[in-house]
Amino acid sequence: MDDRAFALKQTLDKAALNLGLEKLKQKLGELEKQSQASDFWQDNLRAQNVMQQIADLKKRIGPWDELISAVNDLLDLTKLKDPELNGEIEEGLNAAETKLSQLKRELRFSGPYDDHGAVLSIFAGAGGTDAQDWAQMLLRMYTRFMAKTGWKYRMLDESQGEEAGLKSVVIEINKASDNVYGKLKGEHGVHRLVRLSPFNADHLRQTSFAKVEVAPKIDSPSEVELDDKQLKVDVYRSGGHGGQSVNTTDSAVRVTHLPTGISVAIQNERSQVQNKETALSILRSKLAQLSLEQHAKRLNELKGPNQAAEWGNQVRNYVLHPYKQVKDLRSGYETSDTDSVLGGELDPLIEAFLESEQSAPKDDKIKQK
Repeated sequence: MDDRAFALKQTLDKAALNLGLEKLKQKLGELEKQSQASDFWQDNLRAQNVMQQIADLKKRIGPWDELISAVNDLLDLTKLKDPELNGEIEEGLNAAETKLSQLKRELRFSGPYDDHGAVLSIFAGAGGTDAQDWAQMLLRMYTRFMAKTGWKYRMLDESQGEEAGLKSVVIEINKASDNVYGKLKGEHGVHRLVRLSPFNADHLRQTSFAKVEVAPKIDSPSEVELDDKQLKVDVYRSGGHGGQSVNTTDSAVRVTHLPTGISVAIQNERSQVQNKETALSILRSKLAQLSLEQHAKRLNELKGPNQAAEWGNQVRNYVLHPYKQVKDLRSGYETSDTDSVLGGELDPLIEAFLESEQSAPKDDKIKQK
C-alpha cells in the first residue's frame, strides 16, 4: 500500500508539472494583488476581465490542490504503519485514483489559450470552383457541429465564390468556458477532398483543398499587445451585403501586421470603427496562434505563415470516391462514415487528436508543429 500511495504521488506531481500548476498559482497571485489596488475598479471593463480570470484560475487550480493535499495526507497515514488504518487508506487511494483519472483529462487543455473561445477561418485553396464549394461544405460541417455542441457563433466576414461556394469565411465562437479553442485547435491546417466533381461536364474525379485556421479568441488587448507603428490600416468601400451605408462609404477596413505580413480585412460591421476593432481582435488572435506554432514569446520574433492550401500540406483527407473514408494524418483516426463527419459529428476526430497530442513526447509535438 505504501508503494501504491508513493506511485500515486509521483503521477500526481508529474501531472501538476505538465499542467504548470505553480505558474498558474503565480499568475493567480499577481491578479489577486491587482484586484486589491485602490484604483482597481476605475476601469470597470478591465476589472471585470481580471475578476473573471481570477475565478477561472481558482476553478482550475482548486481541484488539483485538494487532490494533492489528500494524497499527502494518505502518505502520512501509511507512515504510521497502523493495520487498523488500512481500510481508510485503501478507500482514500481508490477515491484519489478516480479523481486523478478525471482531472488528467484536463491536461489536454493545459495550453495557454485552450480555455479561450476561437476564431475559425476557412479559405478555398487549389481546385477552383470545387475548392470554393469544399470551403462551403466545411463551413456547414463546423456550424452543424457547433449547433449540436451548443456553442454560439457569429459570422465576422464572408466572401462568396463567383459560381458557387465561398472564397473565405471567418466566424467567432464565444463559449470559452467549454475549452472551445482547446477542442478546435486540431482542425487547424489544410483539408483535402476527393470526389466526383459536380462542376465539370465529364463528372471526373477532382481533388480540392481548403485551409482551416483556428486561433484563440483574444478578449483582452493586454493578452497580445500591438504596436501601432507595426500596423498598416487601409480603408475602402465595402463590397458585400450589409446595412444601408454599405457600398456608399469607405467603411471596410484592412489591418496588416507589417513584421509578419498577416492581413485581416473586415467589412461586415456597420461602421469603420467597428470594422477596425473586429479586424484588430482577429489579428491578435492570429498572432497568438502563430506564436504557439513558432514557439515565440515575443511578437517581433514571429515569421509570417507559409503553409499553402495544396497537395502535401493536408492534415486530414476526406475521400468520397472511389471509396468513402475520412482519415486524420496526425492521430491516424479514420472512418468510412463520411456523411456523419460532414454532418458535424466531429467528436471522435477531436478526441483522437487530443489523445495523440497528450501521448506524443514533447519533442515530437514541436516537430509536428
